[in-house]
Amino acid sequence: MNLIPRPTYLNFLKTWKDKSVIKVVSGVRRCGKSTLFILFQNYLRKNGIKSENIIQMNFEQPEFMNITDSTEVYNYLKPKLTVSGMKYIFLDEIQHITHFEKIADALNTLADVDLYITGSNGYFMSGELATLLTGRFVELKMLPLSFKEYVTGYQEFYPNSNLSTAKMFNNYLRFGSFPFILQLNNEPLQIEQYLDGIFTSVVYRDVQTRLKVSDHLALEKIIRFLFDNVGNILSMRKIANTISNDGFKISPATVERYISALVDSLLIYRVPRFDIHGRDQLRTNEKYYIVDPGLRYHLIAGTKMDRGHVLENIIYLELLRRGEQVNVGALPKGEVDFVTKKGQEVCYYQVSESVIDPKTLTRELKPLQGIDDHYPKYLLTLDEIGAGENYQGIKQLNILDWLLS
Repeated sequence: MNLIPRPTYLNFLKTWKDKSVIKVVSGVRRCGKSTLFILFQNYLRKNGIKSENIIQMNFEQPEFMNITDSTEVYNYLKPKLTVSGMKYIFLDEIQHITHFEKIADALNTLADVDLYITGSNGYFMSGELATLLTGRFVELKMLPLSFKEYVTGYQEFYPNSNLSTAKMFNNYLRFGSFPFILQLNNEPLQIEQYLDGIFTSVVYRDVQTRLKVSDHLALEKIIRFLFDNVGNILSMRKIANTISNDGFKISPATVERYISALVDSLLIYRVPRFDIHGRDQLRTNEKYYIVDPGLRYHLIAGTKMDRGHVLENIIYLELLRRGEQVNVGALPKGEVDFVTKKGQEVCYYQVSESVIDPKTLTRELKPLQGIDDHYPKYLLTLDEIGAGENYQGIKQLNILDWLLS
């Protein structure tokens, strides 16, 4: 079986191996969490760990679907814990287990157990997880494939293909970044069916379960609005008013509740605005991005693709993969697409499909020129002409080169 390398995520698990904390891998459905466990288990075997010391339970597989609470999990594991040496236990999609935190905390107290768990819904947002797990844990927030991983995977699956990097990027924007997409080899009908399955699972199994409502129509209208307005500054009132103007009455409070559930499902990312001059995070008018560009195209196909905002979405996700804390930069006149922070290092990013037109270049540089500190400033575009240029400290980079670096 071909497995797409996920070196950044795999290195995280290697770093925390044998340390007495619970390793939590969170991420939207089908982003590759189970495959990451397979990659890590292969690594363990290559480094001398016996197969009987590697114990895997996936609670969405038929053999474990009848196990629903922490006591049943322990009864299954108990005889397997008698083997000598460190036991590496992997509990996949553990949100299906009632009071999963009890078995996780209990296993974490054992000196000869190294515990790894995954989950796909709101329980695995850090705030709730900290409340549920009394023991120590570290969380790996996993995303679908980066473009670099996508290219590597495509070349491994199709070594004789002569598809250009630019064409691969167009497919990445159109069909998305879920790992299994690569195996469908750009077959539009199959990909649409696969994406529909992911969307349905997330919305109707995770989001609606969390909301405890059966109003499919209201939820779908909000999702469509967010997908259609990726990268736009939005408020709960604006969303409610727009939907209400289309003949479907909904309140800002209901919109907020539904969006919070979408964020908890890891389908949508809420990005707050940051006052660059005042150095404060603003509490209103955030932006929203989607976990995968293919899902956007799947849901609102036929509308204008709006490549500029889709590119923003791609850059936002990549910054998350690189461990950055990301905000939208607010200025008295205008905004910077992204302000990032990692440790004490701050960076500014402006994203545009093209700045070959001098007027567009002037417009995109202006917000960055209005920042009077000395932190790095980048203008990311798809242009090959101009890549590497430096505009008084603002460096222009080609998006594909940046994604593959």
